[in-house]
Amino acid sequence: MTDAAFAARLPDMRALLISSAFVAAFASSAPAVAAPTSLLPTEPEAAQPSSRLVPLAADSAWMPRFAAAADKLAEALRSRDEAQWAPLLGGQWLSAADRARVRNLLGDRNSPFLPALLSEDVTRRVILGWNAPASLSAEERAAIEAGPEAEALVCWSAGSNDTARWPETAVEADNRAGRSYACARIAYSIRGETPSWRAFIEQREPA
Repeated sequence: MTDAAFAARLPDMRALLISSAFVAAFASSAPAVAAPTSLLPTEPEAAQPSSRLVPLAADSAWMPRFAAAADKLAEALRSRDEAQWAPLLGGQWLSAADRARVRNLLGDRNSPFLPALLSEDVTRRVILGWNAPASLSAEERAAIEAGPEAEALVCWSAGSNDTARWPETAVEADNRAGRSYACARIAYSIRGETPSWRAFIEQREPA
């Protein structure tokens, strides 16, 4: 594949983390470091409703990075201490409206975060990425896996039933009341000397 042809395919590859032998995917620990810009386009989600979520492969180079970030995020959310969770959600870049929304999600009795993270039940977790189109070549899949930025979705659910349903698309990871799981999106960057990540907690009201 020529350099020009490969560059032409990059827009289709930019937010994919695939679950296969070439896995790719959906707050920086130092508040002074700018969080990476979201790799997930906000508009294309509606334009590509068939983008399916799949578990991130255990042998992906990104798995330990996302797993460590998810552990830290879960601990901060369980504390309900804004001084702990706000820096992981953007710190100074987190708007007042988003702070209030997350604060409400951690306190509302109808919020999916209460049973998923804040109850006494056992919490299960899954890390999800986006299933890549079959048209991607092995070269393109390897390039995604080796890239410096990626995104993944982390979802939590209460209980020990491994057959429980997880979101199948990003649209379903909306944290609305009645969901049996709670989710956050993590954008991770390994550009520069210090890796950084930021979490996003989205919420969509029922139609």
